[in-house]
Amino acid sequence: MKQKIFMNRELSWLKFNERVLEEAENKNVPLCERLTFASIYQSNLDEFFMVRVGSLIDQMLIDKDMKENKTKMTPMEQLQAILPRVRKLNRRKDMVYEEIMDQLEEHGIKLVNFQKITKKESEYLREYFNAEIAPLISPTIIGKRQPFPFLKNKEIYAVAVLETKSGKEKLAIIPCGNGVFQRLVKLPNSDEYILSEEMILHYVPRVFKGYHVKAKALIRITRNADIDADAMYDEDLDYRDFMVELIKKRKKLAPVRLELSKEMDGEIINTLCEYLDLDPDYVFQNRTPLDLSFVFVIQDILRKESSLFFEKRVPQKSVQFNDDEPIMDQIAQKDKLLSYPYESMKPFLKLLQEAANDKDVVSIKMTLYRVAKQSKIVETLIEAAENGKEVTILVELKARFDEENNIVWSRRLENAGCRVIYGLDGYKVHSKLCLITRKTEGHVGYITQIGTGNYNEKTSRLYTDLSLMTANVDIALEAADVFQSLSMGETVDSTNHLMVAPNCLQNKVLHLIDEEIAHAQAGEKAYIGLKMNSLTDKKIMEKLIEASCAGVKIDMIVRGICCLIPGVKGKTENIKVTSIVGRFLEHSRIYIFGVQGREKIYIASADFMTRNTLRRVEVAAPIYDNDIKMQLNEMFITMLSDNQKAREEDSEGNYKICENQDTPLNSQEFFYEQAYKNAEKM
Repeated sequence: MKQKIFMNRELSWLKFNERVLEEAENKNVPLCERLTFASIYQSNLDEFFMVRVGSLIDQMLIDKDMKENKTKMTPMEQLQAILPRVRKLNRRKDMVYEEIMDQLEEHGIKLVNFQKITKKESEYLREYFNAEIAPLISPTIIGKRQPFPFLKNKEIYAVAVLETKSGKEKLAIIPCGNGVFQRLVKLPNSDEYILSEEMILHYVPRVFKGYHVKAKALIRITRNADIDADAMYDEDLDYRDFMVELIKKRKKLAPVRLELSKEMDGEIINTLCEYLDLDPDYVFQNRTPLDLSFVFVIQDILRKESSLFFEKRVPQKSVQFNDDEPIMDQIAQKDKLLSYPYESMKPFLKLLQEAANDKDVVSIKMTLYRVAKQSKIVETLIEAAENGKEVTILVELKARFDEENNIVWSRRLENAGCRVIYGLDGYKVHSKLCLITRKTEGHVGYITQIGTGNYNEKTSRLYTDLSLMTANVDIALEAADVFQSLSMGETVDSTNHLMVAPNCLQNKVLHLIDEEIAHAQAGEKAYIGLKMNSLTDKKIMEKLIEASCAGVKIDMIVRGICCLIPGVKGKTENIKVTSIVGRFLEHSRIYIFGVQGREKIYIASADFMTRNTLRRVEVAAPIYDNDIKMQLNEMFITMLSDNQKAREEDSEGNYKICENQDTPLNSQEFFYEQAYKNAEKM
């Protein structure tokens, strides 16, 4: 049987979420952190159904025979493979959640239901329900005068089958989350807690007096969120107003999943599915709460027990900067690289602050994809505009699930006098690019910053990312071309230094791979090292297969989706694929082409996904500074040596922890230790 070299994108993503779940199962991970990973697994799956499953369902409506280009699976074949795998993973999630909660009882946290409480506690909860919850709920009995209500995305409802005295059955629904009453309710004089939705479900008979409750359960709907903004755009509308309307539509899209807290009669499930226009195949029963976001409240209660959490880590001062000299002057002397979350974002924030107040700075240009809710970066850009600087900001309003936040900031930027651009038709602007222009005594100087992650102070403490700051004029002039093109609604056609998607990234990557193939064919050592979030671009994957066959050694660190299967004899046997899933979300992108001494190294905003390489504006920056090259090489080698949080993909597409006899190495913890030691030397 011919061995597969490609894996379906959606099934590869499920393997990634399985690796997240493994961290919840990992007994070496502190107990409360295991709970976090269980919650992340669930929220990841929510988005997977909203976006990916929703997209496949849409594809079936358009063309059920459509085949994806790697494994040639139709939308239906993909869904038929996805659903049983999700059920299998959910059973593991249920088991590990119950195990964690059992262990938390030893630390004074016990989540109970009405089968596990005393009569006195039951009386307290009845009084609590009557006083705190009952007046705030809005029960509905479905009938001719009361149609089936709209169920909000990802919200929990109690559903009940009611029987009248005459034997007639009716369906009733109660929303369980209105943001007014607290979700986790503490029982008096005990370490016991109960979820408010469990209370509402228990007291359904008190809500619907005069009816016999035949069956009841908690339910949760997941709705399709995969709207193609560009396909729907009406040119007669203001783009920001259009995105506001689009967000409203997303909240009302068709259900793609129904979750239940208890078994219910098949006939009842079929009735619910009819109301929701949902196939029963998309119904899932859970033993765990339908929304695990309450676990963060539990963590807050237990915060003083340090053994239940990861060791506290704080981003450190970078040894590349000193406090006695302006940041811009330091960058003018030598290129600088910040590595988050190990190093603090403060030097970049200070750079912007200097630029906002420097009389010689004439302009600041920047792309914003996702920013913090309370963004110091945006506040500084507003300050710069108020100080008379020319501030041009591209705000990507199509940053999925961050649109509302970006709309708010775009209005504030505009009101402050910034020039705000809202992206391009047909392309998301995903680049992380900032250009500061300064005029001194007739001389024009530039500082360019290119990053792998968003300008977000919060995620810079949670995601691993890289931020290059350089005074290189060639890079600055090409960055200026990027901004000029964006302001004209166009894309860059050619570059000599930067790689800029959609026109000048994929082709340049293919050329660099070809160069390594040529070295291998000439009998020389050839090497490619790649780190990214996802790999799905078939053209690049085919070129990597060609390189492997030519004898090029290829190491890839791919956190999430990887559609290329390594180690297949005669095809990908020179390719090694590793995924690191740990305390911090691996987000940095590094491209290395060539063996040490002649290597070309880039950091980038782009994964090797077709959406990034051909349908977005992305920027990859070359590293010209030898010290930074050495730093990135050492980081890459360290990550490849990780034998605690790294998992290697085998030739069957399965992932296993890279266990070996070497000294235990958790690369993320190693980088933090290194950052602390470097800061101590300053």
